[in-house]
Amino acid sequence: MLGDQGEIRYVFPAASVGPTGTGNFLIVVTASSISVLATRTLRSDRPVAVFAEFPRYTRLGPILPGPVIELDSMVFEFDEEYAAVVAAADAEIFAPETLPPDPLPEL
Repeated sequence: MLGDQGEIRYVFPAASVGPTGTGNFLIVVTASSISVLATRTLRSDRPVAVFAEFPRYTRLGPILPGPVIELDSMVFEFDEEYAAVVAAADAEIFAPETLPPDPLPEL
């Protein structure tokens, strides 16, 4: 579904919020892009289509209260436990010096 966008770096579930209605999505960060994958209504772990794509240098944060992120004109709410994933995805591109060293580089 993602084609040749490089290895998947981060994935987290999110729900769209706002006037356009709600829906379940997976936000997938690869080496070259950020993809928003639409999922099945009752199976949010099963992507069915690419809803939107952004270049990898697109910033996911800042994380707004909720927690919420905005991508273009879309607003996505996600569980607090994924805040670290969002922060790490942004840090990897915009502040790589802040990332801790890989504890298992041989894997």
